[in-house]
Amino acid sequence: MSAAEKILTSWKKNSFKPVYWFQGEEDYEIDLLVQHAEHHILNEDEAAFNLHILYGKDAEWNEIINTCRSHPMFGSRQLVILKEAQLMKDIEKLEPYFQQPLSSTILIVAYKGKTLDKRKTFYKVMSKSAEVVETAKLKNDGQVLAWIEDYACRKGYEIKPKATALLYEHIGNDLSRISNEIDKLTLNIKDKKQVDEADIEKFIGISKEYNVFELQAAIATKNLNKALSIIHYFNSNPKAGPIQLVIPTLYAFFSKVYMAHNLSDTSINALKAAFNNFYTAGDVKTAMAKYSFRETEKVILLLHQYNLKAVGIGNPGVSDASLMKEMVSKLILG
Repeated sequence: MSAAEKILTSWKKNSFKPVYWFQGEEDYEIDLLVQHAEHHILNEDEAAFNLHILYGKDAEWNEIINTCRSHPMFGSRQLVILKEAQLMKDIEKLEPYFQQPLSSTILIVAYKGKTLDKRKTFYKVMSKSAEVVETAKLKNDGQVLAWIEDYACRKGYEIKPKATALLYEHIGNDLSRISNEIDKLTLNIKDKKQVDEADIEKFIGISKEYNVFELQAAIATKNLNKALSIIHYFNSNPKAGPIQLVIPTLYAFFSKVYMAHNLSDTSINALKAAFNNFYTAGDVKTAMAKYSFRETEKVILLLHQYNLKAVGIGNPGVSDASLMKEMVSKLILG
């Protein structure tokens, strides 16, 4: 159970700390906690008098302290939520409140996108009275894919590996966007309990045949006709596969192929352990059979060259589709 889930569990049991400080790079859990607090800690009647929402960009430090030190009206507790706290210039002036928080006030601070310096006195004082949750972006494929599967499971659905991969390749590691798309999906598939790539195509708009994931698979198997067909689709549907998404995705994939060539054990189980994902391991194993170690090195160098062209360096006005066709032909034919 994550730190956020533990807090939600305690809140549902009506158990609260006087101060909560949520910070870090990943917005999803911070938003989840703040939204739950805003809508569920107080009932509707209590919220009318005892819910105070302030914003770091606009609120003054003394206003926040005075609000927190006021007593609740017509209830036993008040809730103060400070959103966008990272935009507050003099946030360290809240230190006196953290030294003596009021027991009848629940103060929730959402400090998104970064973290406080733990060496500073302000953090040390704050953390003594606050329950601190620090979030971090999921860094690798396996973590994100596992999160997607777990989120769908918590919603009561099983999501097939290829559907999971489609979502990840299209959205990346933005958990808020992923959760929103899965929520939208579950509203549409009704009584069906298994999500497949056809559902992703129908309800989210990601083609199961013409996407970055399928382009990667075509290049991995050196299927030039299929790769060019996908690029033709991208040209007609620019949002489906912009070159700014395609090149980093291919670079990340062939970096794994390069890494795999350096492993002493290249069995599928060893690759699965190395990349924490069976689906990725299978594609890497396929690519290894088509691209030698030296060829993989050349692919990575070529992707770097075309990444520069994609941002206009050494590119005399060639369209993205033409660049991709030229790049893919060189990747596959050498």
